[in-house]
Amino acid sequence: MIQLNDIKNVLIIGCGTLGLRIGLRCAMDGYNVRMYDLSDDFLEKAVKTQGKLLASMVKKGQITEGVAAESKARITTTTDKKAAVKDIHLVSESVTEDLEMKIKMYQEFAQLFENQTVVTTNTSYLLASQLAEATGCAERFCAFHFHDVFVMNVVDIMPHPTTDPKICDLLMAFGHKIHQIPVFIKTENHGYVFNQMLLALLGSAGDLFTREITTIQDIDRSWMGNTKMNIGPFGIMDQIGLDTAWHVVSIRKDSRSVRFAELLRGYMEQGKLGLKTGEGFYKYPNPEYHNADFI
Repeated sequence: MIQLNDIKNVLIIGCGTLGLRIGLRCAMDGYNVRMYDLSDDFLEKAVKTQGKLLASMVKKGQITEGVAAESKARITTTTDKKAAVKDIHLVSESVTEDLEMKIKMYQEFAQLFENQTVVTTNTSYLLASQLAEATGCAERFCAFHFHDVFVMNVVDIMPHPTTDPKICDLLMAFGHKIHQIPVFIKTENHGYVFNQMLLALLGSAGDLFTREITTIQDIDRSWMGNTKMNIGPFGIMDQIGLDTAWHVVSIRKDSRSVRFAELLRGYMEQGKLGLKTGEGFYKYPNPEYHNADFI
């Protein structure tokens, strides 16, 4: 099995909001990053977003122009599966939170992964055991789940029953190398640790609104005013992406979750996915909850 120092090349499969950030974080920490997605348009948007993130960090004095340029130079893109996996040591998958879609993707890559490649999934709510067989390398497969990478820099390591324990040790060490806080999950759990707690909050907010207890704004005001946080549950959902929130909530079939999923679907059908589309429960880049008089 490869060791931590053997990891040089990282593949990102699925370059959406979080995938592109995972790739950028790895590139900033000296790894060669290859990003794979279904179309050049997706990849161009991802690279453009990475450039904006780097420019913002330079402007804030967090990194130098030199570091930004070096990080960009370590990132390449491809839509070719065979080219994507060549000489890759670690894979991080961030495909849409849909079980059938993820299984299909892994089945397409299964015969292409090289023998020593460590394969990980960034799934938010599914379990690695639901995907392991499709990967063709179950013993080298593990959930390696990121949150925000740059701000909420926790990464969850959650093996399935046949994951080689040495893979967990490797991922714990790799998590430290890319400036994350590794959290080891002993037993598979939908939502890991933080996401389970977060879903309880978001589900309660959705329930309050769908039962017409009060408005979206007042739910967020209540949370923000009492916790002194600068964002409330509906603002958080916009940050996560309403499509991602829907995929997680729609798995649950209790009446409260069904109502919440229907609410989220209504926004999705209008193309309102949150921050990434410029509008969700709030409009961006200047959401109402940032106004001084919101509270």
